[in-house]
Amino acid sequence: MTTKLETLPTPEKKSGGAGKPTNRKPRVRESRGTLAFSRAQRGKSLMKHGILILAGGLMIYPLLWMVVSSLRPNDLIFREPGLWLNSLEMSNYTSGWSALTHPFGHYMINSAIVVIGSILGNLVSCSMAAYAFARLQFTAKKLFFGIMLLTIMLPFHVVIVPQYILFSQIGWVNTFWPLIVPKLLATDAFFVFLMVQFIRGIPKELDEAARIDGAGHPRIFLRVILPLMVPALATTTIFTFIWTWNDFFGALIYLTDPDMFTVPVALRAFVDSQSATSWGSLFAMSIVSLLPVFLVFLFGQRFLIKGIATTGIK
Repeated sequence: MTTKLETLPTPEKKSGGAGKPTNRKPRVRESRGTLAFSRAQRGKSLMKHGILILAGGLMIYPLLWMVVSSLRPNDLIFREPGLWLNSLEMSNYTSGWSALTHPFGHYMINSAIVVIGSILGNLVSCSMAAYAFARLQFTAKKLFFGIMLLTIMLPFHVVIVPQYILFSQIGWVNTFWPLIVPKLLATDAFFVFLMVQFIRGIPKELDEAARIDGAGHPRIFLRVILPLMVPALATTTIFTFIWTWNDFFGALIYLTDPDMFTVPVALRAFVDSQSATSWGSLFAMSIVSLLPVFLVFLFGQRFLIKGIATTGIK
């Protein structure tokens, strides 16, 4: 009795085509190439970050040195280089706070008055001027806008003499008015240009819809445009705060009475050309004066970045 042995069909290997078995080597080579590329890219990224960290350390070194020097005795500030502290000297902060005619908080209040007035002036006047340039139609509009842009390139020192003569004749010297009133007249062309760019990005259909409802330009500006300008207004606030708080030249020209000194002018009073300079107290009060600027920039940087990114100033 014979039995027939049936041969089962052997399973075919999967192939990419034409019934040929798949070759695995190109995939291995491709994966190795991808791995090598990722390693090279990672190496470049680490190198870039290392360079940025080194550059950041070099830029922040003077600030760190000032912080360390404010915690050293006055006679060891320039004798011990580097950032190493052998002992903490907190007396620089206590002595520096009361070293001048008034406590240092008095000068910080003076600076705060000027800063608040400047911020309100820039927000009101620059936003209104920007709306006029962006939405209104009037004669020689492009000419006036070009003149406004030219004032950005005009140094402050060019107009300081006629301004001083004007404010001296009306009796405003040794007051805060020369530092605040010009802000109410939209003299900072940079902020006007920034807001103009932002308003141009707002669809005009919103204005037309409000005009159909019977709104005029004042109502459109207050109810439609102004609420949408929050990023640009925040950017203006932050820049105005930093520039006004650190302004030394304007306050030095107009404020000669020690009772009216702002923070930068008060810091200058620590340096005496005839007697010994209290460097420890100077550095300590410099750190104190930097804290408001640091806090404003820390909490407002997201508005600052958003405001610059949405105004076309890149």
